[in-house]
Amino acid sequence: MNRGALEGIRVVDSSTAWAGPFVSELMALMGAEVIKVESMKRLDHSRVISLSTRQRFTGTDQSSVFNDLNFNKLDVKINLSEPKGAELLKRLVKVSDVVIQNFRPGVMDRLGLGYEALKEVKADIIYLSSSARGAEGPERSYVGYAPSFAAHGGLSYLTGYADGMPAMMMGEIDLISATTSAFAVVAALNHRQRTGEGQYITVSSSETIAVLIGDVLLDYTMNGRVQFRDGNRDEIMAPHNCYRCKGDDKWVSIAISNDEEWRAFIDAIGNPDWAKGERFQDTYLRKENEEELDRLITQWTISHTHYEATEILQRAGVAAAPSFNSEELYNDPHLKERGGYIEVEHPVIGKKAAFAPSWKFSKTPAKITRHAPLFGEHDDYVFGELLEMSQEEIKALIDEKVID
Repeated sequence: MNRGALEGIRVVDSSTAWAGPFVSELMALMGAEVIKVESMKRLDHSRVISLSTRQRFTGTDQSSVFNDLNFNKLDVKINLSEPKGAELLKRLVKVSDVVIQNFRPGVMDRLGLGYEALKEVKADIIYLSSSARGAEGPERSYVGYAPSFAAHGGLSYLTGYADGMPAMMMGEIDLISATTSAFAVVAALNHRQRTGEGQYITVSSSETIAVLIGDVLLDYTMNGRVQFRDGNRDEIMAPHNCYRCKGDDKWVSIAISNDEEWRAFIDAIGNPDWAKGERFQDTYLRKENEEELDRLITQWTISHTHYEATEILQRAGVAAAPSFNSEELYNDPHLKERGGYIEVEHPVIGKKAAFAPSWKFSKTPAKITRHAPLFGEHDDYVFGELLEMSQEEIKALIDEKVID
């Protein structure tokens, strides 16, 4: 069996929600041994509630949301609010490579578990601190979740229809932040491999979103222009939109970037009379008359299913794709052929479909090997085998609510 790219790397993960746990999940998919640290005093709240759907779960092991964000990980109970809990975590850090946490800045320092403290334990430790606005600066104490990251980062303001409100952006924003963090950790591992040096990485989730709109920020800086949301339209291309098709809430996306594609599009839809006038003859004119153009194109798309419209246009060399709902994505033959989904058996919630890693490595494939851990499932392995603690010591810490 091929080894994962991060085989042999051990990660201590005391993060919660989405933006932290997805960092370590990406690493676990690539073969790292990830040990998630929780306690009854501070459960990962995705075990209890889904903030995006407001679904609540009973018990600690019934959340499908937690399962999706924690594949391949181990789980131990350590109460970090107890001094002995902090010392126990340090023992775990001593035999690990990476620490991940997304407490509000300052919390881990007050617990005696900040970077400087853990660097004393493991000189080359890589320490990731992820928060809403970063560990430094006047806004370091701000708390936040995905919608505030998107708002502060400017993406919400730019996303939505021109006559509507900014988009409410949820979990996908956390996943973008987490992917940025994972990249930073892997870069730090590469640096350590070459130099022997650890790293202290602080991530502002809002800034991981702001970098996605660099062109918009430059437009304001250089030209004093504030861009505004405009639905699915492009600044230059026309047509460029999502068009209603036959059926209930069915749509097709179409994007045309030049006159050659425009002529191919017109041929594909049967050379209608409205396309023969001057008003749509070049990119500038099409953009000037975009509203009327979208209305006329819809007259054609509404008489076809989104699959039919896509096939006709793609065959003509026009960029077009259906707008899929969840069921259509799940049944899409391309995603199936690429192994886009995998069924994972969980001992409590049963068999569930899950997104498989979307990237393919030929020599070090990423893969889901097991369900998310049950709460405290790996206490015996971590404390007994990895840290070589005696049963008497473990029992004493359980009695003192340190392992809890």
